[in-house]
Amino acid sequence: MAKKTTKAKTKKKAIKQVSNGRAYIQSTFNNTIVTITDQNGDVLGWASAGMVGFKGPKKATPYAAGQVVKKAVEAVKPTGIKEINVFVKGVGGGREGAIRALYANGLQILSIKDVTPIPHNGCRPRKRRRV
Repeated sequence: MAKKTTKAKTKKKAIKQVSNGRAYIQSTFNNTIVTITDQNGDVLGWASAGMVGFKGPKKATPYAAGQVVKKAVEAVKPTGIKEINVFVKGVGGGREGAIRALYANGLQILSIKDVTPIPHNGCRPRKRRRV
């Protein structure tokens, strides 16, 4: 007796149509990560410099940031996103390159906000080094 196995059909996820959303750019000295979300904060697509194919110190360059944005925008093209609010976090070299690339890839930028965390006398510094 051979058992018959049937594969359950999985329903394809419907692509949500969004006209405007948010772009979060996290730019560090080592990497650049771009996440595109809708207005609620639900992620539509993302990309990072390592995902695009850059390695080592090249990941933090403005050129790499432009390529990252290009890949992230391609990922969210089916949603029909047109306008975005940009939130930039970090101090890396890819900050401005990523914002310029968003505009170059056909997205209208409504606002740019810097959300880099700034410590206000938070952690106690390390003890002084004695040599």
